Amino acid sequence: MSSVIAQTRFSVLDRSRTREGHDGPEALRDTVRLARDVEALGYHRFWVSEHHGVPGVAGSAPTVLAAAVAAATRTIRVGTGGVMLPNHQSLVVAEQFGVLESLFPGRIDMGLGRSVGFTDGVRKALGRDKHDAEDFAARLADLLAWFRGTSGTGVRARPAEGLTVPPYVLAMGEGATIAAEAGLPMVIGDLRSREKMLHGIDQYRAAFRPSPWLAEPYVVISGNVAVAGTEEAARRLLLPEAWSMAYSRTHGTFPPLAPAERVASLTMTEKERGFYEAGLRGQLHGTEEQVADELEAVLKESGAQEVLVTTSTYDRVGLLDSFRRLARLAGLTPGGGPDRS
Repeated sequence: MSSVIAQTRFSVLDRSRTREGHDGPEALRDTVRLARDVEALGYHRFWVSEHHGVPGVAGSAPTVLAAAVAAATRTIRVGTGGVMLPNHQSLVVAEQFGVLESLFPGRIDMGLGRSVGFTDGVRKALGRDKHDAEDFAARLADLLAWFRGTSGTGVRARPAEGLTVPPYVLAMGEGATIAAEAGLPMVIGDLRSREKMLHGIDQYRAAFRPSPWLAEPYVVISGNVAVAGTEEAARRLLLPEAWSMAYSRTHGTFPPLAPAERVASLTMTEKERGFYEAGLRGQLHGTEEQVADELEAVLKESGAQEVLVTTSTYDRVGLLDSFRRLARLAGLTPGGGPDRS
């Protein structure tokens, strides 16, 4: 194992993707089960996501799901990737994370994003519009003030005030600069757009300002990683998500994951095929040796301290085997206690 991989943390983000023939409640239970499994493998943290009104995603309430995950695990850090600040009042977000940190001290992460919904209908249902993402920096500062007791409202966020819940910024577009100027860790994806990702990392490091939350830049790169006994088997794990993304780009709705065998046999339009193939390009996949070589290259290029694996697939057995193989090539050791970083 290379020294750069050995020095890197590996974590998991699960979006509670639904699968054909399996309902949303089962997807949520699968998420909790996966958290226990990757904890046993030695992964550093486990995050859940926020999506509203998306047919293929069951994870709509990340702090609620994070509580279930934290209650079902013992040592792995638990958090959100992320809570979308434009959708919520900052006081409520602070209170929710304050409750989580109070119940599971030293294990909670606060991953924060600026998305305002998948469609116009979802944004209308949330009482938001796409322009609400434009004041993300101010919303972020407002949220952090509740933990420091410096809100100008005169209201106190209980039990959040005085607690330290590490915040992370999901960098999309100008998110890298916002994370840097706030002095916060940055999560950036995806591995398919390597040049764009590296540019965002350079922006972040150049603009970084130390803060009470973080003294030096901290970069988490995120994306799909699939490991199997053969390169073809690893690629097969990526097919359901690639087709789901292609379908959403051409039909405007995000469907449940289909079995890889069915996806491989589909007759696609030229436009669908284009999005599908684009979704597969640049993903890290292959045997343990192949993925180790690819990981070493991207880690050297990016200088990232952590990899957040976001792989979703129909085959749950194959998915867990992939995480097991990745843990092995990364030299992860089960049973380590939580830390504050």
